[in-house]
Amino acid sequence: MLRKVVLIAMPHVAPFEFGVVCEVFGIDRTDMGGPAFDFHIATAEPGAVPTSLGYTMQIDEGLAAADDADLIAVPAHLIDDPVHPEVVRVLREAEARGAWIVSVCSGAFTLAAAGILDGRSATTHWMHAARLAHDYPLTAVNPDVLFVEDRRVISSAGTSAGIDACLHLVRTELGAAAANVIARRMVVPPQRSGGQSQYIAAPVSPVQSDSFADVTEWMLQHLDEELSVDELARRALMSPRTFARRFRADLGTTPAAWLNKQRLLRAQLMLEQSDLGLESVAAETGFGSAAVMRHHFVKVLKTTPAAYRRTFSVTTVPAADLEQALAPVS
Repeated sequence: MLRKVVLIAMPHVAPFEFGVVCEVFGIDRTDMGGPAFDFHIATAEPGAVPTSLGYTMQIDEGLAAADDADLIAVPAHLIDDPVHPEVVRVLREAEARGAWIVSVCSGAFTLAAAGILDGRSATTHWMHAARLAHDYPLTAVNPDVLFVEDRRVISSAGTSAGIDACLHLVRTELGAAAANVIARRMVVPPQRSGGQSQYIAAPVSPVQSDSFADVTEWMLQHLDEELSVDELARRALMSPRTFARRFRADLGTTPAAWLNKQRLLRAQLMLEQSDLGLESVAAETGFGSAAVMRHHFVKVLKTTPAAYRRTFSVTTVPAADLEQALAPVS
């Protein structure tokens, strides 16, 4: 169970990425039904820790706090700084005991320096991906994704991709409802599609994500129906070919893949918070049958709907509360 979280503040830590970890794991949201973590901020040499923007933060807790952590998070920092031997020790011991390890942006270089990424797939900010691959040839670097999970080690791309990675971990350990509470309070999507390749310098598309706001909202309200590209294109006043091309360019994925992801999220919440049978959940989320829903759960979540419900089911909530929980995050 994900309970104790330790953020390691490296010298010249990036404030935004530092704040991402603090925001996801450092705030008690139990008043909204969210999780509470035993959150610590630690550093190799307690005292004044310089940030990448020039000011310092006072960090008083040492790395002993990380010795029994369920998760160790390393935010971005200047990649040319040497890694303290105690940080290397803490990370290696965490990996050995099966704890989760998360890096945000250039924090992946600390994991790599500790040998944690040897033989693993990983990512970092696209600007640093080539250097990570060059400096650590035993790591399979994927510069096109928002985050990578490989055997309880999660590395994320730049800035806000750290939010995606942290919410993914919360969802994996505590269920979709817990991740949605955090996302709703942060006013971010609980799960994004696409990858960081859409942020690499390229000619700007004339179509922005708001172009599909009405269509995607309608799709969310009709997940239980057969939604063809032809029908969606008509609603968007485009030809099917143009719609499919622009949808992928704008949202980083195909209409079908986007729908499947939303249906999975909706099914996860219904399995957690309702007592509907599997066939009913499958029908209401657009999978059609429990067998088809099971196929998608196994393929994406590596578990069955029944097993997911056993793990994350909570006391059935009133219908009005369930409707609110299932509402898309704005």
